[in-house]
Amino acid sequence: MRHAFSLGLNRILITTRNKVFIFFTLLMPLGMFFFFAGFVAKGQPLAVAYWMAPIVSMTVMGSFWGLSINLVTYREQGILRRFRLAPVSASDILASTILANFVLTIPTVILEVVLARWLYHVRNLGNLFSFALLVIIALFAFAALGLVVASVTNSVQETQIISQIIWFALLAPIIPMPLLPAIAKRFIVFLPSTYLVTGLQRALLLGLQPEKLWIEFSALAAWALLAFFLSTQIFRWEPEETIPRKAKLWALATILPFLILGAWENRYGHVQTQSSSIYRMATAAEDSQPANPPQQPAPQPVPAQQAPR
Repeated sequence: MRHAFSLGLNRILITTRNKVFIFFTLLMPLGMFFFFAGFVAKGQPLAVAYWMAPIVSMTVMGSFWGLSINLVTYREQGILRRFRLAPVSASDILASTILANFVLTIPTVILEVVLARWLYHVRNLGNLFSFALLVIIALFAFAALGLVVASVTNSVQETQIISQIIWFALLAPIIPMPLLPAIAKRFIVFLPSTYLVTGLQRALLLGLQPEKLWIEFSALAAWALLAFFLSTQIFRWEPEETIPRKAKLWALATILPFLILGAWENRYGHVQTQSSSIYRMATAAEDSQPANPPQQPAPQPVPAQQAPR
């Protein structure tokens, strides 16, 4: 672990000097925050609390994109080849990548919570302990996804294509589930982002304790461990190295927890029921506001007193 911390610190220092990092890790998430909180939620505290879950989820999930591309770039440029000569293992390299991603993403999430509280007056943010645990586990899980993508792809171009496909699929649960057609509802319950969004909403709006969110915690944690273990097994130091075709099938096997959850959810529909009730609760405040508030009657002019003759 000592090597992982040292490598992680070096990566943090290098990354913070990159202007592209500042845009994608700080400016773009904040832009999405102001769009959803100010335009979609119209600045209403309860609605902003509801949309905080998709906002934070996009911040957390977006980390895998740059992580996978950077790792493939290091392999193509021969940087990983040089590390191979040092007394570090593949686990050290991958753990340092996840650690650096965690340290660089957490400040943005904290800033989003602070802005929601002080700018949009969201005084009640539910159970922040459950919220923080979900964010931490999800950061490791989606970072591990980036490691798997980097391990099975052979070039930066291929990595960008696969990352784009995965990214757009993960964005599906950003749309409130009650607004989706029935076919889409059956599809998104197989996505890990669904359980991150719904878990954050239940923590923020219902204030649930961690033991009430054990399904979300267990699924994301199991996925993180499986993805990290697989990435260490198929890690490549050299761009010329090849991996067996079965390794790509093993990569698909990392989503096994969500395949099981999706099949169970399509049968019983607990997540859909909870999402619908939370959505109704979040939109109740907006619906209770009258569209045309009653106008106050204009004050009548007071007749002037006539002067005595």
